[in-house]
Amino acid sequence: KVRDEVARHTHEVQRCAASVAVIDTLCSLAQAAVENNYVRPRVSDDPAIEIRDGRHPVLERTLIEEKFVPNDFVMDGREHVVSIITGPNMAGKSTYIRQAALLVLMAQMGSFIPAGRAVIGAADRIFTRVGASDEIARGQSTFMVEMNETANILNNATPRSLIILDEVGRGTSTFDGVSIAWAVTEYIYNHLKARTLFATHYHELAELALMLPGVRNFNVAVKEWKDEVIFLRKIIEGATDKSYGIYVARLAGLPKSVLERAKVILANLEAETLDADGRPKFAKVKKPGPGEMQLSLFAQRPHPALDALKEMDPTQMTPLDALNKLNELKKMTEG
Repeated sequence: KVRDEVARHTHEVQRCAASVAVIDTLCSLAQAAVENNYVRPRVSDDPAIEIRDGRHPVLERTLIEEKFVPNDFVMDGREHVVSIITGPNMAGKSTYIRQAALLVLMAQMGSFIPAGRAVIGAADRIFTRVGASDEIARGQSTFMVEMNETANILNNATPRSLIILDEVGRGTSTFDGVSIAWAVTEYIYNHLKARTLFATHYHELAELALMLPGVRNFNVAVKEWKDEVIFLRKIIEGATDKSYGIYVARLAGLPKSVLERAKVILANLEAETLDADGRPKFAKVKKPGPGEMQLSLFAQRPHPALDALKEMDPTQMTPLDALNKLNELKKMTEG
């Protein structure tokens, strides 16, 4: 009997529940705003976004070992459309771009936001390509998932959208990854003209700012002290050319011999030159000191036939001389 009586008033009950849900949501947002010192943002139809001293709504409450560092996010959507953000591993690039998306979302849902002050140019949609995961059940690798999500962004974003890209291209080879990341950024800038934050370790992308006037470079500040790297967590203008990956590897506990070898290879990779024998210097082995032993990646010596071939001058040889020399080289390779 009670059930039948309630059933006759289903519509009224549902309307009442919906009203209670709205009141509960608004009260929760108000309580969070008061307890965490949020401010009321101004949402406008202009594409410009200006967030001063923005904070991540979750991390500022959960960080234990250090205090959360606020950062500005300013983009006018006209002369400044794309931000390329470089910096060390673990410095806070991903946190910064996700924070920007969260604050825009909170503002548009009617909430106060954790910031000093904020003007939010409304976005029709917020697109994100963050994280790394595969879909084994569908037979899709991490890189395939990444490309599918990127394709969705490029095919559906508009000039009013906000795009968050984190390490696009990292799931494949370096050259392929850089090429894809570069082309994606160019497409967004030239065709979509959507406000975009792109966090990357591909420092080559910083050169886009020299070619496209609406692209700006930013990086996460660090301070080097003795053999330590201090992450300042502050976003500053300009590009960086270091990721401090070896330092992070040391924090993770990699053996000292591995780290020292990585430093040698890194230094020679950055030199981008060959040694006197034409071998890549990135794999040049540092001579071991007393009591040390280091295996070479290139243990074999050049074949004598190669040295003889280098000394030949074909312009000074007759056909018969060339034939005789070729016979000598053949014997050397057979011996």
